[in-house]
Amino acid sequence: MKIAIGTDHAGFEAKEFLKKELEKKGHEVQDMGARGQDSVDYPDYALSVGQAVSCGAADMGVLICGTGIGMSMAANRIPGIRAAVCHDEFTARASREHNDANVLCLGARILAHAAMARIAEAWLKSSFEGGRHQGRVWKIMEMADRAKNAPSC
Repeated sequence: MKIAIGTDHAGFEAKEFLKKELEKKGHEVQDMGARGQDSVDYPDYALSVGQAVSCGAADMGVLICGTGIGMSMAANRIPGIRAAVCHDEFTARASREHNDANVLCLGARILAHAAMARIAEAWLKSSFEGGRHQGRVWKIMEMADRAKNAPSC
């Protein structure tokens, strides 16, 4: 699987660790930055990874910042992206099975590196169940268009 990975300065060390773990599992990892621990703006990396997934240059994406929250907020602004902050293997599986998440967001200040690797593995091994969840995912994906065309408040 081709995975685009990106981080801000807070997640740089975690990204380097996780990148190696994913490559050991046979995944092709496209490193979108950051390239070090100097302060950077997380939305820039969310955009790079999100666009790679949205246009099909990557199958899935992984984003890391201090909490995972900022990355998920930024990535979810990109059409076609369903980014989920996951804190354990259960939330990782559920984000794929129920929500068809295509970008995993992790918090470097919350999770140990080994936990991130377990969460990413659970996430990548899971797949969307469809069925009763499909209509809900379609509604999520249609929300941007509906909001854009809605009358102003």
